[in-house]
Amino acid sequence: MQQSAPPAGPQAAIADYGFLSDCHSAALVDRAGSIDWWCVPRFDSPSVLGRLLDPEAGHWTLRPVADFTAERQYVGDTLVLRTVFHTATGDVALTDALALEPGARDHDIGLRSPHVLLRQVEGLSGVVQMRTELVPRVEYGRTEPHLSSVSGGVRAVGGPVQLTCTSTAELSCADGVVRGDFAVAAGDTVDLRLSYQPSFAATATPPLVEPTLEDTLAAWESWSRLHMTYDGPFPEQVRRSSLVLQGLTFQPSGAVVAAATSSLPETLGGELNFDYRYAWLRDLSLTIRSLWIAACPDEPKRLFGWFSGSAGHVRDELVQIMYGVEGERDLTEHVLEHLAGYRGSAPVRVGNAAWQQKQLDVFGEVLDAAHLLQDELGELEPATQQLLVTLADRAASSWREPDAGMWEARDQPRQYVSSKVMCWVALDRAVHLAPRLGEQAEPRRWAAARDEVRAAVLDQAWSSEAQAYTGAFGSNDLDASVLLLPVVGFLPATERRMRSTIEAVERELGKGGLVRRWPDDRSGFLICTYWLVECLALAGEHDHAQEWFRRATEHANELGLLSEEADPDTGELLGNYPQAFSHVGLINAAWRLGQA
Repeated sequence: MQQSAPPAGPQAAIADYGFLSDCHSAALVDRAGSIDWWCVPRFDSPSVLGRLLDPEAGHWTLRPVADFTAERQYVGDTLVLRTVFHTATGDVALTDALALEPGARDHDIGLRSPHVLLRQVEGLSGVVQMRTELVPRVEYGRTEPHLSSVSGGVRAVGGPVQLTCTSTAELSCADGVVRGDFAVAAGDTVDLRLSYQPSFAATATPPLVEPTLEDTLAAWESWSRLHMTYDGPFPEQVRRSSLVLQGLTFQPSGAVVAAATSSLPETLGGELNFDYRYAWLRDLSLTIRSLWIAACPDEPKRLFGWFSGSAGHVRDELVQIMYGVEGERDLTEHVLEHLAGYRGSAPVRVGNAAWQQKQLDVFGEVLDAAHLLQDELGELEPATQQLLVTLADRAASSWREPDAGMWEARDQPRQYVSSKVMCWVALDRAVHLAPRLGEQAEPRRWAAARDEVRAAVLDQAWSSEAQAYTGAFGSNDLDASVLLLPVVGFLPATERRMRSTIEAVERELGKGGLVRRWPDDRSGFLICTYWLVECLALAGEHDHAQEWFRRATEHANELGLLSEEADPDTGELLGNYPQAFSHVGLINAAWRLGQA
């Protein structure tokens, strides 16, 4: 699809960005050839290119000097992005990638990232004048590094970061900016690369083998050949979503981050801007199901193993709902006051205070994940047994308590229905897993508690006024999270009250092909929309479910990328991007349509 170039920098729409990953970190590049986000060496590291969140926080543009139109696509089943610029004097192709290590194949891709951005310009026709401008700004734009010329390019050193930009074209540096102008004729190729090292490694020797685009393409293609086994409905969208999930995986640990970004707003100009570059337990069972569908069992096993190791001994303390990619617990949140935010949407937050919230649903997510993987996990280690027993016991003893809920409300705790239902899931799955949980397992007690939870939900979650199960006990307010009831097997989608609930959610919360979380929510949530698809498919309404799937998936950009939300009036993507939960929802909904 050919489009005129959008305005550069932070005014570019979220959908204008392509996603690059080396399974350690992520970069976002817009249609006009500007990389406006790169956090290195990890997803949650401070940015070195951060114009996504402030005009002065750093970028790397590479584009024609003259006016152009652009079209782009990923190269096959990879995360290597190819953009073709059309100008009055000729055409050029720009290929962008975060390098994977030379020789990496299959499950090993991304284990040892070289931390290099690769950019290659190829002349297709005529002659095109190109311009590159690299403005590195370290630690979310706080630090302007010192620039100096080196053999083949420019080195930038500031704070804890050293960046080296090299090119087969001539580069110069002045006033904190690296610049280069060059002409590209048909058949010409110009390569540029930006390499990261810690500042203290200034004298380190370069790798024996420099990573190349060819290496990176070969690595992604090897992963895709091994993992792309899905043969159900909407295969192209499922394949792309599985690649996005792999791109959001911190390969050394197996953790999947919720998104590649921080503080992209739920509504433009709003304050609900949070850091999603961490791994949530809430996503665990749904992500494991989607990886099972679209990838292979080894990926979800690694994800479960990451959590099992990260949790450690769980005793009387609060069960943590999220972790850093290497299992870090302390994710203290603070505001970056010096950043203006995406399109002026302040505050910009790093860290996430939700790590300290009480959310009872996590018990169910973990035990459901273990239940899904029980044949693959084999004989459970004593530490895993102890963890699962503790979570089941905690669900049995605390399901009556109020909590922050799955939407992570920051006001007073409530008796959220989705939290109760996930406690039911925890106890139900624990009963089934009991023969594998050792002598500490108490299936009779868990089963009795499970039945108590079920009775309470059926009695206290139903609203005669709304003719639906609502978001909290004693409330008449609809909440799309109750669509999980059929998805997790709490109630059949065809049960009379559940069917009435599905109809109420579709009627009252559906808008513009999307489902909002609650009536006064301004944005439509992709994951909620895909839950509706699953519910309709489970209710036997296959054609209706498929129509909702198509309308939701139409909100993806031409690269197949989805954010957390979209504006139901304009269709504009909103929220952190690309969003794992949205792509998980797409995969699971497509699979459910196939099962139906």
